[in-house]
Amino acid sequence: MSRRKPRTDAGSQPAAFATLGPGRFELSGDLGFDDAARILAEGDAAFAGLKQAEIDLAKVVRVDSAGLALLLEWSVAARESGRTLSYLNVPPAIAALAGISDVSELLLPAGAGGG
Repeated sequence: MSRRKPRTDAGSQPAAFATLGPGRFELSGDLGFDDAARILAEGDAAFAGLKQAEIDLAKVVRVDSAGLALLLEWSVAARESGRTLSYLNVPPAIAALAGISDVSELLLPAGAGGG
């Protein structure tokens, strides 16, 4: 009984991670619990060996705390490995969730805003 039920919201869009070019990536859809582990693994594999990466978030439709945790995990891992990671076109919902969680600075590239 602990299995999650499939999405029933007709407006939901599964999260997707896409490579746009060398070091350039895009997230789209609903970034949340249902897809966070899969997207984390896809991103980790894509970032391997890179010194710099940009992730465009313009096509993220919805986000929950698991989606924010995913972005924070990538940010922390990048800082620990010496990689520069930048989020582009951060939707207001992500910025607001990060703000109320007091983790906004972790979404900034290393060295920006005192990081």
